[in-house]
Amino acid sequence: MEEIVYFEDIAIGDGFDFGPLTVSREETVAFAAEFDPQPFHLSDEAAAQTHFGTLSASGWHTTALFMKMFVAEMQRQPGRQAASLGAMGVDELRWLRPLRPGDTLHGRSEVIDKKASQSRPEMGIVRSKVAILNQDDKPVLTMIPIAMWRTRPV
Repeated sequence: MEEIVYFEDIAIGDGFDFGPLTVSREETVAFAAEFDPQPFHLSDEAAAQTHFGTLSASGWHTTALFMKMFVAEMQRQPGRQAASLGAMGVDELRWLRPLRPGDTLHGRSEVIDKKASQSRPEMGIVRSKVAILNQDDKPVLTMIPIAMWRTRPV
């Protein structure tokens, strides 16, 4: 097994890439139908009547696809996943351009801040800047997840 990457091992500036993942029309419509059934996420005809012009994925779908790619990368790095304790939330979530069926996404995460928890010595808090880009390397989503990381046992 890979060595566990504890909070103390993480440095500001550390980062990694993840993806790629191509989004299909079927999954775009299925996600929207269940979670964000606005007309421009469901049909080309409705989207043509808006600033989108063509079918676009829900921003929440884009965010979920980030998580899918991110977790897949974490699973390829078992030492990193072993110390991950989930997240407290997200700051500065921005959907910068529409995600279209057929787009291929990839992402980058870079640590921008970390601090030891004052109330829970078994964990630290790590903030990272995340960018999700399309196949043209144009940003589709940016955000700053606030993650909890296991500290090295004493």
